[in-house]
Amino acid sequence: MAEATVRQIAPAQGKLGVLCVGLGAVATTFIAGVENVRRGTARPIGSVSQMGTIRLGKRTDKRAPLIREFVPLATLQDIVFGAWDPVPDDAYAAAIQAGVLDRHDHIEPVAGFLKNIRPMPAVFDQNYVKRLEGKNVKPGSSKRELAEGLRKDIRDFKAKNNCSRLVMIWCASTEIFISPGPAHWTLEAFEKAIDANDPTIAPSMLYAYAAIMERVPFAN
Repeated sequence: MAEATVRQIAPAQGKLGVLCVGLGAVATTFIAGVENVRRGTARPIGSVSQMGTIRLGKRTDKRAPLIREFVPLATLQDIVFGAWDPVPDDAYAAAIQAGVLDRHDHIEPVAGFLKNIRPMPAVFDQNYVKRLEGKNVKPGSSKRELAEGLRKDIRDFKAKNNCSRLVMIWCASTEIFISPGPAHWTLEAFEKAIDANDPTIAPSMLYAYAAIMERVPFAN
C-alpha cells in the first residue's frame, strides 16, 4: 500500500497584491466589499474563505473549523488592490457608474479608499470587445511589446506596494469567441503567435501569459 503524501503549505506572510483586469461592476463591488468588511461595517456574505467551514473527520466528530482558521490564507487586512481598465475612472467613480452597491451605505463610507485606486492603462483592442470604448490604453506597436508592458506593470506594482506575492483576476468584459488552434497548443507556438501579432491571441491571453511568466496565479 502506497504511503500518503503530506503536503506542507507555507504560511501566508506579508502583503498579497490582487490585480484585477477590469475595474467595472465586478471588480469595484469586490474591492468596496472587502474594504467595508475590513472596517467592520459589513459581513463577507458569500465568501467561502471568510465564512465557510471545513469538516474534519466523521460528521459525528463535530469538527468544522472556519476555512480561514484551518488553511494558511492571507487576512483581508493584508490585501492590496490594483487594476487595469481602458476607462480612466478611479474605483469610486466606477462603482457609482456600475450601480451595484448602495451609494450611501457601501460606497461613500469608503470613498477615500476607492478614489486612491486608479486603473493602469489597459491592453485593449475593440476588435475583441465591440461595445466598449476607452482612452486609458497601453501604447504598443506589437503584442509582444504589450505583453512585456504588462509584465513590467506587475513587477512595478509588487515593488511599489511591498507585496510578497500577487494574484491576477480577470474581471473584464467578455471577449469575442476564438476557436482554439495551433497557436494555443504549446508555449512555443503561443510565443511565436505573439511575436507574429496573430489575431487569435486576444488581450485576455496576454494578461494570462504575463501573469504566468511572472509566476503570478491567474484566475478567470
